[in-house]
Amino acid sequence: MRPADLNRLTVQESADRYVELIRAKTLTGALSPATAEVYARDVATFVRLAGEGKVLDDLTGEDVDAILLAFARKPDGRRAEPGAGLQSASSQSRFRRSVSALFKHAALTGWVQINPMALATVTAKERGGLRPERRALTREQAQGLIGAARDLSGHRGDGGGRGGARGEAGALGGTGADGPPAGAERGRRHDQRTELRDALVVLLLSTMGPRVSELVRANVEDFYTNDGVRYWRIFGKGGKTRDVPLPGDVARVLEAYLLERGRAEVQDKALLLSWRGRRLARGDVQAVIDRVQRRVDPDRRRSVTPHGLRHTTATHLLADAVDMDAVRRVLGHSDLATLGRYRDELPGELEVAMRAHPLLRGPSGGG
Repeated sequence: MRPADLNRLTVQESADRYVELIRAKTLTGALSPATAEVYARDVATFVRLAGEGKVLDDLTGEDVDAILLAFARKPDGRRAEPGAGLQSASSQSRFRRSVSALFKHAALTGWVQINPMALATVTAKERGGLRPERRALTREQAQGLIGAARDLSGHRGDGGGRGGARGEAGALGGTGADGPPAGAERGRRHDQRTELRDALVVLLLSTMGPRVSELVRANVEDFYTNDGVRYWRIFGKGGKTRDVPLPGDVARVLEAYLLERGRAEVQDKALLLSWRGRRLARGDVQAVIDRVQRRVDPDRRRSVTPHGLRHTTATHLLADAVDMDAVRRVLGHSDLATLGRYRDELPGELEVAMRAHPLLRGPSGGG
């Protein structure tokens, strides 16, 4: 049914009211703060593409198609290097869902007479199977990054050589909110030293694959010990929690970081702090990864996003024949089918699989 009274709001006015509503839903628990932030970000992009001064009710299905296509052609802002590629199919689908939710609310509240999404024809084609464009790092690239993080922390662990890292585990000079100004490394207070924190960020992302929102939301109290094993209680989407054991090397870096943090007498409950002592922001995590990447040998270095490290975790755990349900629980998914989105093809894995074919093994398990 059409509403009796139409409120001809501009795109900007309707977006502001809608974003205010979804942020209010976080107070009642109807939406998680991370989900509300994604909606707000997509709606802000929609305003820029649609034109803030246009009347929302004047947008047609063709206009929505043009907006969706314009978003699809936008460079992926999460990757800094030139030619990083356009929006992925999953990002396009997410943006379409966000816009659709806005118009659904607009139809209910009388901001539009007819929901133009019903007339929009542009959809993102989700590719089946494995992606030809890799998000996950190869084993060598991942080990190079982990090796650089270990060097930075001063904990080489039990896993062998230098992992492709270069340089000594000295101070790194940052250039933003996540690191101190360049040239300010010497004479810093304990709470301003970011080496151990940077190493911990990279190790947690590379080996446990949390969402970046889960990482920056972590508090010191979320890490506990049971039977000598360190666990991280991760607060994920939809209010769900999961307890994931830390690999031994990661647990040792965590202990060193907490010890240094304790010496600095930091009062904030957040696990990861900026050099100014505030909770690390989502946008700072990429800068941390990039800074550690600069310590990796160039032939083993490839830029990667925090979400790309989540893909790396899933890809290598599954390729190493780790139980799929265990991987699902590590990543915090409710459905095994979702793992397909986090699985990348690994060079040579088919050859390895055929060489170790279970039907060609001898009675004793040999070749």
